[in-house]
Amino acid sequence: MGLRGTELFGTFFFSEPAWVFGALVGAVSFLFGVGVMDDWVKWARGIDTPEHHEDKPGWEKYLGVSLDHKVIGVQYTITALVLISVGGLFALIFRTELAASQLQFLTTTFKLFNQTGPQIYNALMSLHGMIMIVSILLGISGIINYVVPLLLGAHDMAFPRMNAFAFWVAVPASVLLLMSLILGGFETGWTGYPPLSSRGPVGVQMFFLGVFVAGWSSILGALNVIATVMRMRAKGMTAMRLPILAWASVATSIIALTATQLIGLSFQLVMFQRLFGMGFFDPTKGGNPVLFQHLFWFYSHPAVYVFVLPGLGVISELLPVFVRKPLFGYRWVAMSSLGIALVGFIVWAHHMFTSGMNEYLRVPFMYSTLLVAVPTGVKFFSWVATIWGGKISTPTPMLFVLGAIIVFLMGGLSGPPNATVSVDLHLHDTYFIVGHFHDTIFGGFVFPFFAALYYWFPKATGRRMNEFWGKVHFWLMTPSFLILTFGMMRIGLLGMRRRIADYDPALGFDTTHLILTICGFAIALSVLIFLINFFHSMKHGEKAEGNLWASRSPEWQVPSPMAAHNYEVPFEVVGEPYDYGLPGSKYIEFAPAQGKKH
Repeated sequence: MGLRGTELFGTFFFSEPAWVFGALVGAVSFLFGVGVMDDWVKWARGIDTPEHHEDKPGWEKYLGVSLDHKVIGVQYTITALVLISVGGLFALIFRTELAASQLQFLTTTFKLFNQTGPQIYNALMSLHGMIMIVSILLGISGIINYVVPLLLGAHDMAFPRMNAFAFWVAVPASVLLLMSLILGGFETGWTGYPPLSSRGPVGVQMFFLGVFVAGWSSILGALNVIATVMRMRAKGMTAMRLPILAWASVATSIIALTATQLIGLSFQLVMFQRLFGMGFFDPTKGGNPVLFQHLFWFYSHPAVYVFVLPGLGVISELLPVFVRKPLFGYRWVAMSSLGIALVGFIVWAHHMFTSGMNEYLRVPFMYSTLLVAVPTGVKFFSWVATIWGGKISTPTPMLFVLGAIIVFLMGGLSGPPNATVSVDLHLHDTYFIVGHFHDTIFGGFVFPFFAALYYWFPKATGRRMNEFWGKVHFWLMTPSFLILTFGMMRIGLLGMRRRIADYDPALGFDTTHLILTICGFAIALSVLIFLINFFHSMKHGEKAEGNLWASRSPEWQVPSPMAAHNYEVPFEVVGEPYDYGLPGSKYIEFAPAQGKKH
């Protein structure tokens, strides 16, 4: 009897359904355990709670649940930096393997987590993609959470408890994603296409579940941003006086709120196919694997605009500050963010030109994809016209803004060839696509993210990051990255496939791959310099006094760091946000002292 009980224990408790159930229970238990649900539970029991919970002074508040949007913004940002470091480490490992042809150290005799070297390569490559995507979602949430309420003159986000929940739900999601590596990994790439994903080890389920849980963070955060921008603006802040970053945040949130369900659904259906034998994507049971691709890309292409729109908003926000000129074509720039968000919903099938999709769908999706270049071009023309004739200064944030424009331009120019069906049939699944995508993401998110961190760091901490090391970071990362992506595109055009652990020495790619690997390590070194500068400056940085960047934005008109509830005295918007260099122009006026809030 005892032996039989042990056998049953072993067959169920270490089976796939048990792992999935346990992971879900673990995620929910974590949320209850950390205390992010406490107020809601008390309300359900009829117990009142204070509207605001005052945080303890000091750094401990960042390790627990806080309802302050500034604390949550910092939590998001630090978590994003941790995940970027993990995802980057994975990239360095498989990039080292690719430095020369033939298997170097991830050989077939290599064993880790019950996987061979090539399987570990596939798992690391796949995890690099999805870990980086989650880190980007957390990074943009960090910038939006911290900055947007300050730009609006709001005392917090519209739903502070939901804001805290949206952050804390991302923590178990990240853990589940990383657990996939030790539970057999997944060899599907970050896209998780069946039938491969319907047959892999338990790690595939952890990957699906991690992304599914992370989706909740994205959806709830987006809902909060839209409500905050619509309902909590300062007096006089009409739609056409909103900061561009607020417009970009709304456009991003519209996509995240309406499309994230589709990736969650597609992954959930594969999970159900594995757990319950439902044949959604199994042709032998009447399913259709191409349906998964439609569901997946209906979110995952608009998701690219979720990644880049806040970054493009940061560029438009910071550029006028450092060229001392009004932002050119403000209304067009504001509307272009919404245009990108809307057109982004009708382009997903350009990822599927080589799939078994109906051929008559190819041309309409080719045209709709090319159409996205129009609102994106509006932003580029605005930036160039804003820079033209300006009094340009180049502190570290401005360097990263200029770097973002150049790198994103490279991503933008390499996009239309992929949108053209005849060319894409040859470029699909080559390193050209990898180069294009990394240009788009670095230009649209990574460079603006660093610009935002260098720019608003003094507002958060009251201290500046070191300018010299900031410029070392920029000048080491930028040329390394451009060489990396141009090299990727070159060997992609010559036939280098993506997602493979080895390549034929006769192709002649060894030298290029070695250069790409060196560039990858140079980028990693530059990010390490940034991280040391970032954490060292929190305590030892030069004190930031007054309006450090001579900005018109409201958050720079009050002392740093910000007070607990942002503005002690409310302000009214009386002018345009970006009228730099125009004599006598004002953006905001603070109410007289007797109008002080308590």
